[in-house]
Amino acid sequence: MKDGGLVELKAVAAVAAAKSFRLGAVQMGMSASAVSHAVAMLESRLGVRLFNRTTRSVSLTEAGEQFLARVSPALAEISGAMEGARQSTGRPAGSLRINAAEYAAKKFLMPAVVDYARLYPDVHVDIVTEGRLVDIVAEGFDLGVRLLESIPQDMVAVPISRQERFLVVATPDYFAAHGRPETPADLVRHACIRLRLPSGAMMRWEFERHGELTRLDPEGSLTLQSSDLVHEAVLAGLGVACLTERMIARDLAAGRLVPVLEDWTPPFPGLCLYYSRHRHMSAALRAFIDLMRARGVA
Repeated sequence: MKDGGLVELKAVAAVAAAKSFRLGAVQMGMSASAVSHAVAMLESRLGVRLFNRTTRSVSLTEAGEQFLARVSPALAEISGAMEGARQSTGRPAGSLRINAAEYAAKKFLMPAVVDYARLYPDVHVDIVTEGRLVDIVAEGFDLGVRLLESIPQDMVAVPISRQERFLVVATPDYFAAHGRPETPADLVRHACIRLRLPSGAMMRWEFERHGELTRLDPEGSLTLQSSDLVHEAVLAGLGVACLTERMIARDLAAGRLVPVLEDWTPPFPGLCLYYSRHRHMSAALRAFIDLMRARGVA
C-alpha cells in the first residue's frame, strides 16, 4: 500500500476543521471536487472511512478522529519546516489565519491589517469572524483575538486594548418614567433588553462590589442577537441594556444614555492577540505580532 500524499493529509485536516468539503477547499485554495477526490483516495488506500457525510453535515468518524490526532503534530511540523525554508530570506510570505469576534476584527485588527498588507504584499491574510470560542491550533489558525479571561493559559497573550467595562444604561426619558435601579436586584422591575450569544445562550449580566458577585439573567420583552441592535434599541428608549463603555462612549458624553449601578460594574482586562507558544513562528506571524506591539494598546 502506498503512503498517502501530503495534499491528501492536509485535505483531511482542512475538511475536519471546516466541517465542510467546500469550506475546506477554500482554505486550501483548491476546488471542492479536488479535495473530495483527495480524501476519497486516502480513504481507499487506508481501507477505512474517515468522514461521515450527509447532505447537511460532515464529521469525522471515530477512526478519522484517531487518525487526525496522530497526523496533526506531524503536519504542523512539516508545514513549519516548509514555511521556514520558504522564508529563509527573512521576508514574510505565505499565509496568516486569524480568528476573532467581529467587533474585535473591525475595531482592532483591520487598521493593523491595512498597514500589514502594504508592508508585506506576499502574505495572504485570512480573518475568520465568529462569536464561538475555538481551539486555534486544532482549527488551523495562527492567531486569535479574545478577552484575556477567555484565552487558554498555555497561549502567549499580547494586549491590544485597554481595560473594558460593561455599563447598565438607558435613556434619560426611560429613567424619568420608570425610576433608576439602585441595586442589581431592582432590574427585575425594568424592561431589560437581552442579548443572545452565538452559542444560543443568553448573555448574563454580571455585577461585583466589595467582593460580592451577582449574575443575572434578566427578563425582558426584547431579545436580540447583535450588540449593535441592542445599542439601537436602548437609544430608542425600549428599555435598559448592558453594553461596553467603549461602544456607547459618545452617547454617554452627549447625554443620550445614562449609566446606573456604576459601583457594581468594575473594569476587567481587555482584548488580547494570542498564539501558541509551542508552534513554529513564521516570519509572517512574527511580523504581524511585532506590528501589533508597535501600535500599542488602543
